[in-house]
Amino acid sequence: MDPDEEAVLLVGHGSRRERSNEQVRELAAGLEDRLGIPVDAGFIELASPSIDEAIAGLAASVSRIAVVQLSLFAASHVKADVPLAVRSARSAHPDVEIHNGSHLGIHPAIVDLLDDRAAAVEAELGADRDEDEVAVVLCARGSSDPDANGDVHKLARLLREGRAFDRVAASFIGVTEPRLEETLHRVATARPDAVVVLPYMLGDGVLTERIREGAAEFDAEYPYVDAAAGDPLGTDSRLLDVLGDRWQAARTGSVEMSCDTCKHKVELDGYEEDVGGARAMLRAVTHRESHADREDVDDDPHAHDTPDAHVAVCTNQTCAADGAPAVLERLRQAVRDSDACEARITRSSCLGRCGDGPMVAVYPDGVWYGDVDESDAGRIVSSHLDRGRIVSDLVDVTL
Repeated sequence: MDPDEEAVLLVGHGSRRERSNEQVRELAAGLEDRLGIPVDAGFIELASPSIDEAIAGLAASVSRIAVVQLSLFAASHVKADVPLAVRSARSAHPDVEIHNGSHLGIHPAIVDLLDDRAAAVEAELGADRDEDEVAVVLCARGSSDPDANGDVHKLARLLREGRAFDRVAASFIGVTEPRLEETLHRVATARPDAVVVLPYMLGDGVLTERIREGAAEFDAEYPYVDAAAGDPLGTDSRLLDVLGDRWQAARTGSVEMSCDTCKHKVELDGYEEDVGGARAMLRAVTHRESHADREDVDDDPHAHDTPDAHVAVCTNQTCAADGAPAVLERLRQAVRDSDACEARITRSSCLGRCGDGPMVAVYPDGVWYGDVDESDAGRIVSSHLDRGRIVSDLVDVTL
């Protein structure tokens, strides 16, 4: 191994639609040409290689790896799933320096790219931004994280500043409000000459198609307004500018995340139950495992096919010394022997309860058992998982 050798792992979400995965690989190849160092692609879920597999492949030949995230905003994947995978990789490869970079976020190159996407739609509609009233609706996927949704509104504002748009409104295709249909109807009340709908997506998938359909329906319903949807970000070279900046920040340890409005860090109205690093980490584990058997449902690209329960066993140093590996294997055997439950048993990194373990967390119930030994594993399965009865004498905390 060359001690000075450095590599980048570009992490995409992952999709059962291979064209979306190829987009990540194409950007990885472009970034490799730009930086002049190895760049591999890895995926959070649904595609190969996974983050741990990709890091293992790079770790054999490099001493430093910078993880750069191909996510638009900082929601649960950025704040929980990827950090969890990086933390695990650091334990598996102690001789390799692994830095976790940030998401794409808000960047001048992205604002310029969106402006060009809008100009292409204006040309299609025959609109002149300097003469006609042109409104833009920036439509993102939508998240359960208010911090991520807030950045969509910020990006919309930046897109309007200094440009001759009549207005730029933020909207979402799912999860949160305002939804695209509602936003388009509201925009129509100002009677603009043209409405440009910009899908704030990386790929041309199911959600992008829904946005196009929404724009077409609006265009048909309002004959006095010309409306059309633009293209997603795709693999435009300006994304490489952003990724290059994110790589530089990662490798120099200067990554900055917004923690002041992160629902996992501070208590926000309506999101009180989401506060807590350990809780967020367990949610990430559960979410990651729940996607393992997901079906490829065309009309619901984020459908889940989940087990009845997910059980995470802390196998960090302290719990491992107290017998956690034996507890893990006994739980797995008990579940295999049971005819009454469907549960997934996995390892977990530290749950923050050192000295009270081995720790066993059962989700979605949010019950954490402490000081569990091998003989207790059968009770957890036969009572809690089989019959829904909590083993009260083992309970450490409930979330």
